[in-house]
Amino acid sequence: MNRNYIFKHLAGSIFFIAVLFICAGRLDYWQGLVYVAIGFIMSVLHYTLLKPDKELLEERSKPGENTKKWDTIILGLSFVFTISMYVVAGLDSGRYHLSPDFSVSLYFAGFFLTIAGQLLFLTAQKQNKFFSSTVRIQKERNHAVCDTGLYKLVRHPAYLGSIIQATGFPLLLGSVWSILPASALVILFVARTILEDKTLQNELEGYRQYSARVRYRLIPFVW
Repeated sequence: MNRNYIFKHLAGSIFFIAVLFICAGRLDYWQGLVYVAIGFIMSVLHYTLLKPDKELLEERSKPGENTKKWDTIILGLSFVFTISMYVVAGLDSGRYHLSPDFSVSLYFAGFFLTIAGQLLFLTAQKQNKFFSSTVRIQKERNHAVCDTGLYKLVRHPAYLGSIIQATGFPLLLGSVWSILPASALVILFVARTILEDKTLQNELEGYRQYSARVRYRLIPFVW
């Protein structure tokens, strides 16, 4: 497996976990520990059953040229709001307990949404060999439309997974205040979906015909 990709993936995971627990100010932060356990299980799946092929790992470790400028901006903002989400959750439910205690049902809802969102993302990545980390037409890889698996149902299943995961995060972590950066992140995912879909419609051969067959961008029978 691509070493550069593994390093970036693990370093990113460790960084975000460190931010969460540093802000919480303690290690016996059970919501954070549950979140880490979910992340560990998903990482195991990512490197075993849901492992992408070698070429995709190389693409995701170092995307090629022609990334859209608007996507660079969205990715930067996404990083800011993601960091904010972890910081706020850690300070809120981990350190200062600003939010009221959530009901068990809300914690369970967050637990299942987090798992479902991450699984959906990893499955979409596994099924699409052109699943780059940036929006670009991969001409050097003979970029083609993916219309199998989850992509038979919606055109951007990974973004749906990311939205579901972001929705589950404040519930699992028990932080009302982290809903604010999580909501901003969801808005960015929707904006990126719209802009990427428009780019593919205009620049990727066969995508307009695919869009006519698979009508929904994110949510089946809705949008």
